[in-house]
Amino acid sequence: MKVSLKKVNKTPLDFEVKSNEITFKGYLQYDADKLILLKARLSGKIDADCDVCANEYKLEIDEEIEFFISDGIYEKSEDSLLDVVESLDSIADLEELMNSEIELIKSDYNSCEDCKKNSASEEEAF
Repeated sequence: MKVSLKKVNKTPLDFEVKSNEITFKGYLQYDADKLILLKARLSGKIDADCDVCANEYKLEIDEEIEFFISDGIYEKSEDSLLDVVESLDSIADLEELMNSEIELIKSDYNSCEDCKKNSASEEEAF
């Protein structure tokens, strides 16, 4: 789902993107100075690799996502600590943004339930 950033204004523009077992649902809203606020929830299950045993498993996720999309190159001020994604063509590709967030979650340290149980039982032994 692609959204023209020129059409986003102060009234929140709701969106929902689904892919397999994942839902990316939220809204876009104009903030200021070519910045569009994206606020959403990413929930469902994704295929992930366990960092302990390397087996693939279903990782349950339920994440609040919030960042800004800049309509063009973002020229930040020195005191700004905003999380900004730049759009050079005035289009927000919500499916691509969802996939980027999924990859970011996958890059974290993840362990399957079996490895979590084994780790907990080893800690109890000490």
